[in-house]
Amino acid sequence: MSLPLNSNLGATELPPVMEARRWIQGKSFPANRPLINVSQAAPLEIPPLELRQAIADAALNDPDAHLYGPVLGMTALREEIAAQFSRAYSGTIAPDRVAITQGCNQAFCATLAALAGPGDEVILPTPWYFNHKMWLDMSGVTTCVLDTGASLIPDPAAAAALIGPKTRAIVLVTPNNPGGVEYPSATLRAFFDLARAHGIALVIDETYRDFDSRHSPQTGGRPHDLFEDPAWGETVIQLYSFSKAYRMTGHRVGAIVASAALLTEIEKVLDTIAICPNQLGQTGALWGMRNLGSWVEGERQEILKRRAAMVEGFTALPDWVLMGCGAYFAWVEHPFDLASDDLCRRLVDDCAILMLPGTFFTPEGSEAGRRQIRIAFANIDCDGIAEMFRRLQDFRP
Repeated sequence: MSLPLNSNLGATELPPVMEARRWIQGKSFPANRPLINVSQAAPLEIPPLELRQAIADAALNDPDAHLYGPVLGMTALREEIAAQFSRAYSGTIAPDRVAITQGCNQAFCATLAALAGPGDEVILPTPWYFNHKMWLDMSGVTTCVLDTGASLIPDPAAAAALIGPKTRAIVLVTPNNPGGVEYPSATLRAFFDLARAHGIALVIDETYRDFDSRHSPQTGGRPHDLFEDPAWGETVIQLYSFSKAYRMTGHRVGAIVASAALLTEIEKVLDTIAICPNQLGQTGALWGMRNLGSWVEGERQEILKRRAAMVEGFTALPDWVLMGCGAYFAWVEHPFDLASDDLCRRLVDDCAILMLPGTFFTPEGSEAGRRQIRIAFANIDCDGIAEMFRRLQDFRP
């Protein structure tokens, strides 16, 4: 006799990355042709030594690092985010408008839990980040699919047609996961105006902002100007992650920038789930923000080099279509008479390459999903990218 289950959870898909990992279980790859794993967006290197030393010092010498902390996070870290983001976006963000979370996934889940409940609707561009769709499904929130077409850039006019009385939010990810594209500032401004006009939230996941080609402390570039509006908090919710820029995936530190009133509601969710964010992870994040600005810029430049290598590599695969490329990701259309999930399994066996099929990022039955693939190229260096293209050139289905 099986236990009764939450029907929403039972209808939610299994974690796609874990599904892909099962494709390589029990398989061995020769030393002269090791597996190229471009399935998950996670830096493989560990944080810089100095950041690890800061965490170790806190673990040994700071008693507070082992106790409960504030639900919304360490005051000093909230202040640092507020100050740095205010400068980066030429806006005004107060510390009480910042919350620290156990990674950006928790930031998203807590935010959407505060905004939408069963029967409500949220607009999600496709291809989507699968964990966003999974959370909406398990929460009983209806996903209104906003197709981004060949450009991978969502259209505000198309989104406007999806807004109804149950719509609670529009979710955007830029630079995009899985598409890699950087949304133009004008696009974000148009969505801001649309959301404001309808009194709904605009949730912008900027997990990969540190790798945006436009974002640089040296040039003063910024991806959007929404925080310049004194009333941004009535509409905008920004999500951020320390996992990628500081290589802190295992420490689970993310952030929410929103109105103080909304954070009061989000605090209820966070207190119920985790009580407080990881204290040692917050210590590392704070030390990183204060000391690693130039180092993070170096990381950005390395990712931009890998991006250029990806663009160049596809010139040798004329039958493939590179639809989007940026931050950690390339989104491509393959030329074969195979569904993308079947193709990705074949690439494991024939090429020792693990990628994620477009079916993981699109609605069930999507024809586009059958033709498209995500490549998380930030996981491999330029030499690894070159080897990946050599193997793809030799592939015959």
